[in-house]
Amino acid sequence: MNEEKPILSIETSGSLCGACVYFSDKKYFEFDIRLKNSHAEKLFEAIDNAVKASGITSGELNAIAVSSGPGSFTGLRIGMSAAKGMAFAASLPIITVPTFEATALQISKYLPDSSIFSIANKVNSDEIYFAKFKVVSNNYIFVENLRIIKNNELPESSGAGLLFGNAAVLLKSEEVYGEILNAPSPRYVAEWAKRFGDKFTVMDFDYLEPNYLKNFIIKEKKNV
Repeated sequence: MNEEKPILSIETSGSLCGACVYFSDKKYFEFDIRLKNSHAEKLFEAIDNAVKASGITSGELNAIAVSSGPGSFTGLRIGMSAAKGMAFAASLPIITVPTFEATALQISKYLPDSSIFSIANKVNSDEIYFAKFKVVSNNYIFVENLRIIKNNELPESSGAGLLFGNAAVLLKSEEVYGEILNAPSPRYVAEWAKRFGDKFTVMDFDYLEPNYLKNFIIKEKKNV
């Protein structure tokens, strides 16, 4: 890949729907929409606005980066499908970006070195996606790897560090940041891809799927 060309990034893993044409941390064009259940309708509007603002064409892109989960089942499928369609049409590779790691990268930019923080997002009414990180030189390292925990495990798992994500409402504390940064901005999806995406870059993406981390089972209603 040509490192001088920009990356188009897509974020649809949570409530935020957005896209970014990213050249560097000093030059990027981002368009975000925060509107519940709007991803299918608004994603291509966001992509179109970001591309138009940058003044480039799809042929000038280096790759398409997409937030790959875990997160909203429907949102992730919409983002991945859009990435596949655009990548196929423009003969571009896809870079799959772990959603929690891109979020951790974003948070790490704003916290002092050695800060400990957790990200906790709801899976369903009973379970939470959870990971814990430490800030190291404006970057992050895992303290506890991404996993699924029960709601009642959150207080002990998060401990005394800062807590981000939409599951944070389960705790009432000044150190809880709720909906703030429960998913990364498209800019940080692109930055993560630019910095760490070599091992996550694929050209054969026919069977590429989001990382749901959990198999979702649709329960059938029984007739009584």
